[in-house]
Parts: sequence; C-alpha cells; structure tokens
Amino acid sequence: MSFTVNGLAFRYKNHDTLKDICFDIQQGELTVILGPNGVGKTTLLKCLNKILIPQHGDIFVGKKNVRTMNIKEVARHIAYVAQTSEAARMTVFDAILMGRGPHIRYRVSKEDLIKVDAVIRHLNLSKLSLKYLNQMSGGELQKVCIARALVQQTDLLLLDEPTASLDLKNQTHILGLIRHIIKDHNMAAVMTMHDLNTAMRYADKYIFLKNGAIYSTGNICDITPQMVEDVYDVKVDIMRHKGLPIVIPREDPEVLVGGLVEEMALPVTDERAA
Repeated sequence: MSFTVNGLAFRYKNHDTLKDICFDIQQGELTVILGPNGVGKTTLLKCLNKILIPQHGDIFVGKKNVRTMNIKEVARHIAYVAQTSEAARMTVFDAILMGRGPHIRYRVSKEDLIKVDAVIRHLNLSKLSLKYLNQMSGGELQKVCIARALVQQTDLLLLDEPTASLDLKNQTHILGLIRHIIKDHNMAAVMTMHDLNTAMRYADKYIFLKNGAIYSTGNICDITPQMVEDVYDVKVDIMRHKGLPIVIPREDPEVLVGGLVEEMALPVTDERAA
C-alpha cells in the first residue's frame, strides 16, 4: 500500500508552518524527516495522523483519503508515537494492550494478548510489565509508547523523535527492530530526527524541510554536504566508515566559544581600590 501527500499546507494563526508539501512513501521503506528546530517536522507528522487538520492538501492511504476517515479508521491504518507522553497511573502491560484498541470489537482476545506479550519480550520490557507508567524513567516510557504503536499493526508508523530519551544501546535496539519489522511486515515508517548520523544509518529515504517547505527528498545515501549546509547553515564533510556515512561538522567549537567569551567579557573591578 502506498502513501501519498499532495499539496499539504498548514497554518498556525497567521504563520504558514507548512507550504505545498508533496511526497510519496512506499511499503517497506523507513523515511526520515530532517530539518532545523521549528521547521514544522512535528506539525507534518500530526497532519498525517489527523491530529491536526491541514488547511489545504490531501493524504492518501492507498486510495483512501485520511480527511474522510473517522478516528478509528485512522488508527487501523496509522500509528503515532509522540515526542513526549503523559505518564498515567497504568501498568506497562495495560498501556501496550491499548494499542490493540482499533482491532478489538467486544473483548480482548487471546490473539491480542499474544501480540502484546511478543512485543513486550522483543523490547525487553518483561520485567517492567506490571510497573506503573508514572514510576518509569523517560526512556522506559518511550519504549512503552513504541511498543503500543507496534501492536497496533498498522500500515504506516509515525514516530516523532523516537530515540530522544533513549541511551545508545536502546537507540540501536529500537531502530533496528523498527527497521526489521517494516521490512518483514511490508509496512512503512516516517520519523522525525535531529541526529543526521543515526538517520543515515537506519533510514531508506529522507525529506529535508526548510522554511516550512520541502527542500529536497530522495535516497538517504544521496545526501550531500551542500544539502546539509543549505538546510542547517553548517559546513560539514560526509565520510564513510565501514560503508556507513558519517556527518562531521567543519566548524571549530573553540572559535565560536572564544568569540562569545569576548563579547560577554565584563570589566574587572578591584573592590579594594574603592
């Protein structure tokens, strides 16, 4: 099933946050949305999931327009993991089971419980399954939210900075698992991310946003230093280590800090001379 965004535009009051956004996503692909802070990455994800209603444009899941779907229909096709989530007084198991909501008709089935148990084991949450969400760290809570989205078993998975609260081990584990799932189950995933190196390691496609519009899209391996400079206003080199691209900024931090120190320098006074 393909996913098409055609002419999407969103405005907060008098500010055009997104302008004429158009792109396609194919099954089996992990697409990353990149760009500086405030460019509209999270807003775009929320428009795709109908959390926000764009003023213009259409979003198609196959031949179905998301605009015409009700909330339950959207939840059957699209799962969303927010950047932050509220830690309610609920156990990990129950929170993940909520992801089966769009598929439950009358009562929880044995199949629902099996799927929840499988995701809990794969995300190493078994020891935490009876722990309450409001007793967990930010990283643990994020893993629970990702687990809930995975058991939803949708066609499209949307993730807003999914590894922001996770340590290095959990980052690699979660992103590797997400990539494995979308390939094996022929799903698609779109995630926002700030870490270019992590994005280039795990993603298949990229979307660069600049000033609320698409600057460039394509295969992740086609990102060039000039693209990064144009979008982030930072000069970089892109090198390869064991076949993987690595983005390295050229600026010397000492020069930047030195300039700041000089501008902030205050005159030194000797109170004893007063």
